[in-house]
Amino acid sequence: MRTLRGFSALAIAAALFAACTSSAPATPVPTTATTPLPSTAVTAPPSVAASVAPSVAPSVAPTATANPCAAAALPTKTVGKLVIGSDNPAYPPYFAPSSPNPSPWELGDPTNGQGFESAVAYAVAADLGYTKDQVSWVVAPFNNAIAPGAKDFDIYLQEVSFTPERAQSVDMTDGYYNVAQAVVAIKGSKIAAVTTISGLAGFQFGAQVGTTSLDTINNVIKPAKEAKVYDTNDAAIKALKNGQIDGLVTDLPTSFYITAAQLDNGVIVGQIAPTSAFVEHFSIVLDKGSSIIGCVNAALAHIKADGTLAKITQEWLADKANAPVFQP
Repeated sequence: MRTLRGFSALAIAAALFAACTSSAPATPVPTTATTPLPSTAVTAPPSVAASVAPSVAPSVAPTATANPCAAAALPTKTVGKLVIGSDNPAYPPYFAPSSPNPSPWELGDPTNGQGFESAVAYAVAADLGYTKDQVSWVVAPFNNAIAPGAKDFDIYLQEVSFTPERAQSVDMTDGYYNVAQAVVAIKGSKIAAVTTISGLAGFQFGAQVGTTSLDTINNVIKPAKEAKVYDTNDAAIKALKNGQIDGLVTDLPTSFYITAAQLDNGVIVGQIAPTSAFVEHFSIVLDKGSSIIGCVNAALAHIKADGTLAKITQEWLADKANAPVFQP
């Protein structure tokens, strides 16, 4: 009996030991299979995607966009060059003279960057990215410049006032100078004492063909006598000197130059204020349907915004804007 009891005790102990050792593998398996996988599969990919992708795309993509208004990209007459047209003579204060003027320019020299129109032209060119040696000038008579047809210039500056009629034949930019018309006469003449627009009606006037000065005679002054028309401003000045006309109408800054340098005993009788909501302004002229007008307008906007245009106007036209204003 003692032997049986001992054997039974050993058998029971062996069974318990077997039961404990056979259940051990079930415990490690869950800890190995479930714990590492979530930490590797879920957390790693988001950390890479979030930190790398955004930092690359924004910094690289913008550098691929080219500036369509850069000089090298503009489809000008000659790529990389800008040809500017103007009439000849080139009148001060819009074009200042050089000593001597390069051929063929008379009175003023557009190529020196001095004078209102010349300075504006080079400021626009510089904003577009052209250096001074990439800019050239050609003579283009005023009436040809505003007529329909192909041009031999890219842009044209010659005190060209915007009108809807002109804009049907050529492209015209936003304005860069608001201008008034004025009457020039001989000092001591009867017309020189007139102070009203209605008082001008009885006199003989003249102006250059195709100009807003001629329009002002016909539509604002409305004289009893038909206006005399001349091919150039010089011809109109000569007619005034010779007594063929009583008064010459031209823009106000030009009137200052005429009375200071071209007409002995000349006087500015008065300037004509705008008669409607429309204010006369100068525009740059381009070929009809020009592909660069948007860029030229953008350049004008830039030199307005940064104060360049205001400085040019102050330098060249500040003392050319004051004259008596005709009353109705």
